Order: sequence, then C-alpha cells, then structure tokens
Amino acid sequence: MSLNTQSLQPVINFLWTVADDVLVNTYQKGKYKDVILPMVVIRRLDLLLEPTKDQVLKTFNEYKDKLQNLDSLLTNGKHGSGLAFYNTSRFTLKKLLDDPKNLRSNFENYLNGFSENVQDIINKFKFRNELETLDESQILFSLIEKFCSPKIELHPDKLPPLAMGYVYEDLVRRFNEENNEEAGEHFTPREIIDLMTHLVFLPVKDKIQQGTYLIYDPCVGSGGMLTIAKHFMLNPSADGLVKSNATVHLYGQESTPFIYATCKSDMLIKGEDPDKIVYGSTLSAYGFDKDLKFDFMLTNPPYGKTWAPDKKALGVGPKGAIIDKRFMLKGSYKEEAVTSRVNDGQLMFVLHMLSKMKDTELGSRIASVHNGSALFTGDAGQGESEIRKYIIENDLLEAIVALPNDMFYNTGIPTYIFLFTNRKAKNRKGIVQLINATSENFYNRMRKSLGKKRVEFLHEHISHIEKMFLNFEENEYSKIFDNEDFGYAQITVNRPLKDEKGRIETDSKGKPKPDPKLKDTENIPLKEDIQEFFEREVLPFAPNSWWDKKDTKIGYEINFAKYFYKHQPPRSLSDIAKDILAIEQETDGLLKDIID
Repeated sequence: MSLNTQSLQPVINFLWTVADDVLVNTYQKGKYKDVILPMVVIRRLDLLLEPTKDQVLKTFNEYKDKLQNLDSLLTNGKHGSGLAFYNTSRFTLKKLLDDPKNLRSNFENYLNGFSENVQDIINKFKFRNELETLDESQILFSLIEKFCSPKIELHPDKLPPLAMGYVYEDLVRRFNEENNEEAGEHFTPREIIDLMTHLVFLPVKDKIQQGTYLIYDPCVGSGGMLTIAKHFMLNPSADGLVKSNATVHLYGQESTPFIYATCKSDMLIKGEDPDKIVYGSTLSAYGFDKDLKFDFMLTNPPYGKTWAPDKKALGVGPKGAIIDKRFMLKGSYKEEAVTSRVNDGQLMFVLHMLSKMKDTELGSRIASVHNGSALFTGDAGQGESEIRKYIIENDLLEAIVALPNDMFYNTGIPTYIFLFTNRKAKNRKGIVQLINATSENFYNRMRKSLGKKRVEFLHEHISHIEKMFLNFEENEYSKIFDNEDFGYAQITVNRPLKDEKGRIETDSKGKPKPDPKLKDTENIPLKEDIQEFFEREVLPFAPNSWWDKKDTKIGYEINFAKYFYKHQPPRSLSDIAKDILAIEQETDGLLKDIID
C-alpha cells in the first residue's frame, strides 16, 4: 500500500496549529484531542453532506409528519444524502458563521440534526460537554472558522480514509505525549500492519478470489488494521498482490470511547456498515452474536495491562468462577476457565479469537502482536502455559516473527507477530516456523524518532520476511521446529524426610515420606525419556530422590533467545589493554589542559 506520509504533514501541522491558536489559553495540551478530533470528524461528515443538503431538507420537511422513521428515505440517493448518515438541521458548518450571536444554540441544533449513527459518535466523543467551555471562552466561532478555512482540505475525496487514519494516529500520538499517555495502546505502525497482511493473506490468496469474507479486530483502535487488510486483499492496481474480487465485511470492537468514535466515523465515511463496529470490552462484553465466526483476524491487543475489571465481570459462575466457553479449554489441568494472570490479558484475547475460528475448508487465519510475556510467562500448569499448551498441541500455531526493538510509539521492548490457523498446509502440520527479524538487515533507522519509535520496515524488509515465510526457508534467520520442541514435562523431585537421627521416615505402606523442604522441580524436554533424564541428571546428585508420574505436568514455552543465540567471543586482552592505554592518554591530556 502506497501512502506518502510526508504529504500529510501540512494537514497534521495545520490541525495542531488550530489547537495552539484557538485552544491554547482555555485547554491544556493533553485535552486538545477532546475538541480537535470530534471537529475533524464533524467537518469531514459536513463536507460529504453539503451537496445534498437541500434535497435532504426538502424530503425531511415533506415527510417528517407522515412517517415515524425517515432513515431509509434520508439515506437513499434519490431523496436523501445517498450516504449511511444525514443531517436534518438547516445549518452547515459554514452557515453557522453567518449568525455569530446565536452560534452556540445554532451549533447545538446542527449537532442534534445528525442521524442516530452519528449521534453515537458525538456522544462517545463527549463533545457536547465542551460546548459551554468553548462558548464561555468565546472561541467557538474561531474554532469553526478555522475548520472551514480553505487552507485545510479534509474532504474524504482529497484526504481518503487510509490517509486520514494516519493523520488521526499522529495527532493522538502527539496529544497523548503531551498528556503522558500511551499512544501505542491504540495504534500499530503502518508497516507492521502491512507485514501482518502479507503473512495472513498471501498463503491463501488463490483460495479467496471469490466469495464473502469477514475480517475482525477485537481491539480495533482507529480501524487501521481493518482498513489496510481489506485494501490489501482487494487492491486491483498493479501493486496489488491478491487482487481478490470477493465481498469483504469488516468487524471490530473498541473500549476507549473517543477512539471508538474515531473508528466508527471512519467506517461511515468509507461506506462500511458502522453497526459492525461496536463499543465495549471484548473480553467481558463481546458485542456480536456468540456464534459469529470470522475468516481473518488481525489485532494488537494490550499487553502488560490489567484485565481485572473484565475478570470480575466474567466471574458469574459458582464462587465467582469464569464459565465463558471461550476460555474453557479441553485437556487443561484446570476444570474451570483457563486465565492468564490479572495484570496481563493479552493471551485472553488470543483465546477469544481462537474461539471465533471458522470450521470450513479455508478455516481461519490470525495475526496478533504480543510482547515476550506471551512466549514464556507462566510455569507448567499455570494459565499462560496452559494456553500455549492448548494452542500448540492443537497445532494452531503456524509461525512467530520476532520484530526489531523500537518499532512502536510507546515501547522499545521486544515484540512478536504470532500467526495462527486451524487449516495448516500439509508441509506445516505439527511444525512451527520461527523468524528472527531483529537484526539490522530487517529495518531502517529513522532520521527522526516518533516517541519511542526509532526504526521502521521498508518495502524490501517486508518482502524479505514474507519470502522466508512463504518459502518455508530454514536459515540463520528462520528455523523450523516440531511442536514438541517447545514442550517439557515438569516433574517433582522428592527427597526422603529424615528424623533427628538421620533415619528415613516411612508411611504406612513402608514408602519414604517426602521432605517438603527439599522438594524441587525439573523441566525435561518432551522428546527426552523422563526416567533416563532423571537417572542421568538427578540421581548422581540426589541418590535417594524419586519422582511420581501423577505429579508431572506438561508445560510449553518458546525461548527465542535460545534458538537464535550467537556466541560472541570475548575481546582479546591485547585489544582491551590498547583501549585502556588510549583512555589514559586522553585523560592525561585533559589533566594537562586543566593544570595549564
């Protein structure tokens, strides 16, 4: 997807200037978004509605006393706006400027004239709460005047949704930096989404040329993943890699009100069904039919963030147990729902998406971004390990791509793209591909950082990763493993309890009692025989110890560092000595300068 982000800087800078010029003495910078974002949305809707304003008003006035619901009339092309929304007020933003004395009341009338789907957007922005402040500070006129200025072009024909998405994200990143908030909670860099779409769609591109497909993001943010995914799948131009003729429906859910409002407005403008973007927490208040399944899912769920409110809301079973079927896993050691620790809910979103996979010939494909916690947090039998065990033993994990550090706006920590599918190709069954794209061969260092984002993918980097994945290559950056390679048996090593005289205590059956203070555990790779390992690695150091099969648990972890570790030989003593001498000489020179 081609998007010249530099060409968008004038728009971004103008909007930031509007905030600085108009809001500076009334709002803190961190609160600029409460006014600027809804005004951007309202102006874009206003521009789309301007050409049919007279037609909508004529139809409204003619039928308002005859029909209870005018939605179908006011949205059709012949009598109404020809869009999924409308406004029945006699005002446009420009016309509001003709009557400065009654500006506030007229502006409220204008906002009230929007259709219900836009009212939901305005309400989630809580924009009406700002009107009193804007009016009392006497800046409402200046604000509207700035947005109607010919110096800024916000019409969707001139600034299409893909471009506008970038503008939204850059603005929110700036606003949140001023407010010490996390921009990355809402947005994923465009080039990472590009890579995700390549890895999700290209393996099945020949199978999705016709038909109807549902794409879903449970943490939809501003809708960037959905927009880019659909564009990648359907793009008919020369640089389109799939060129599908299929029908695509976009679904998403978002729990942050102003981000939800931004996303829903963008879907309205693009002609998507805005009702397929729902508000609320995906984990505890899933907004779609529980039986609805999706063909493709792409997301960047929150990681390192508590899901305690969701866990409490889900605890409707006996003694607060979670009985939601999305989180009940067959083959688990737990009889109730399997959950991750409460301070990090990222794997709960994975379970949610796995429960939404289709049982069709194509099945479903998922790309999800995570941090390292998803790879290794949790001991055998604990929630995170149980989730990984379920995924790997059911052969749902296709590949993991390790991304370079410093790729995201709000964090420099290691991140990974997980790829899941319930219809693996024959040559991938029982196998997982790990791709290590962390070296300098896979990124470009940016001349100017954006928050904590200091590096980026260029087209050639995405192509390199895509090629290794599609060709199922095995090299220094790509390795292939059996599912069992990530599993281990955790045994409990018991040592006998001894009395004060050093004699071993036994139970009623004459078996040694275990000493709880000396109890230990060993993790043994699944491909190894437990008894052989025990005799080789444990008994020589604890001759009287034993293990019991009934206490053994199976765990799974994926240690990228172990698989891609490269030994760096220590520097020679002579090289170190030369550096020390050089430093000493520099220091002598400094001391001489100081003394002189």
